[in-house]
Amino acid sequence: MPQEHRAQRGAIARRLDAVSASGIRAFFELIATTDGVISLGVGEPDFATPNRIRQAAIKSIEDGLTAYTSNYGLPELREQIANHLHRLYGVSYDPDSEIIVTTGVSEGLNLATQALIDDGDEVLASDPSYVAYMPTVVFAGGRFVSVPTNAEQGFRLNAEDVEARITPNSKAILLGYPSNPTGTVMSRPDLEAIEAVAERHDLFVISDEIYDRLVYGVDHVCFSSLPGAKERTILLGGFSKTYAMTGWRLGWVCAPTRVTDAMMKVHQYIMMSAPTAAQHAALEALRSGEEDAQGMIGEYARRRELVIKACHEMDLELVEPSGAFYAFPRVTSTGLDDQAFAEKLLLEEKVAVVPGSAFGPGGRGHVRICYAQTYELLGEALQRMSNFVTRHRNGRH
Repeated sequence: MPQEHRAQRGAIARRLDAVSASGIRAFFELIATTDGVISLGVGEPDFATPNRIRQAAIKSIEDGLTAYTSNYGLPELREQIANHLHRLYGVSYDPDSEIIVTTGVSEGLNLATQALIDDGDEVLASDPSYVAYMPTVVFAGGRFVSVPTNAEQGFRLNAEDVEARITPNSKAILLGYPSNPTGTVMSRPDLEAIEAVAERHDLFVISDEIYDRLVYGVDHVCFSSLPGAKERTILLGGFSKTYAMTGWRLGWVCAPTRVTDAMMKVHQYIMMSAPTAAQHAALEALRSGEEDAQGMIGEYARRRELVIKACHEMDLELVEPSGAFYAFPRVTSTGLDDQAFAEKLLLEEKVAVVPGSAFGPGGRGHVRICYAQTYELLGEALQRMSNFVTRHRNGRH
């Protein structure tokens, strides 16, 4: 007979032992104690939320719209999300049953894993990847299976590599594109190959597309718009990056009704509904925020060119990013690993970047540069970084 489980009184849950504190957060504790730092670290827009969006939230409060909304979110907001996705990608979702407005994409990811994963189920995702992916899978009782990517393949997730790691316990593939931290954009052939693997093995696909609008010179392909993909896809999106609304904590999750029904069982107990004022702000963003969004995207594109040029001039190996607002150069030519590079750059030049190893073993030797910083400060930070690279290459440190 199996050994009876006995609670360890006073002990912390054992599943947390598999999760370390965020490498990003630990590094930012160091940043917080250093004066005069130019940060190319925090992954959020440097813009304020556009005024018309802020005013919509203020008006909703002044009008007394401060109660809970439907668990699913404001009906008119869900309808606008459905229209938005159909207009951009031709994919159709029923706003009444296939869309949940969430407290950020982070909650959407949590709902997806809680709804899909039983103890021991495996979720496959690229390495390097966003720092929250592995912990969220573990918190749901699952096992996170890393699929290595590298600069030689442009950090794109390869379907053959995914398939080679599928086991009888595999339940889902977790995608994040455009990628945090690499800025990689998955092409349609890449995604079609992954969809074929998911279909062959009857896997779900959780597709985190929060950076979908931040692409430069390429098209974003929504995973659920691929033929046959919608019925196995949980699509995550939101307002944080496109409309500079990180602090509003608002996103969406779209999925077949059988999946949203399951996610709602979690959402209604842990969150009830997303913040009401934020939902009214998001509604205004979808109705009238496109001009503001395009202005910010254009500025990110300008900054991206500056970063690429600077990395080339520093002779740092770089897969040129096509999306998000990150670059991920290899820095080992300086004689430093990624952790030492980031720490010394901060201490010697007061510029903050994030060690690539914070995003998984595949990030070792790289650093993440976030170019959501003003053009002038970005230029100054890159000049300081250039001085640092030159000095360390020449052994003058």
